[in-house]
Amino acid sequence: MRKLAVGALAAGLFAMGAGTAFAASWHDIPTLSTGGAKFHHGQYKWHPAGVNHGAFEWKGQLQDADHGDGHNVYVQVKVEGYDWNRYDGKQKKTVPVGASNWAPPQRYTDDAYIRVCRDKGSFNPDNCSTTKHYQR
Repeated sequence: MRKLAVGALAAGLFAMGAGTAFAASWHDIPTLSTGGAKFHHGQYKWHPAGVNHGAFEWKGQLQDADHGDGHNVYVQVKVEGYDWNRYDGKQKKTVPVGASNWAPPQRYTDDAYIRVCRDKGSFNPDNCSTTKHYQR
């Protein structure tokens, strides 16, 4: 009887751990692009509450898709209630980028937004891809 109870408890803990692992697994972000900028091979995951602040974590490749335009590229990520965070790339290169974004006063973040942009300087407005919205 005791072995049966221990076995059931172990199976329950394993199932709970597998559910947590699934919740924190990586999901694909479709390629985001705009004139001169591209974010590809992107992935994201939501951390469970209490793990890494319940953050929205993302990563991918940021590419300057037009080497001759003289402009830099960047990725912007926003979590609910906060301004956009900017992650710069490098001109004429493809670089890996990624971060964990979360809202400090909350236990976990529910909404996140991501887009890629080309920095056209101070006198011209930047052009950005469509914004992707992800919910927990």
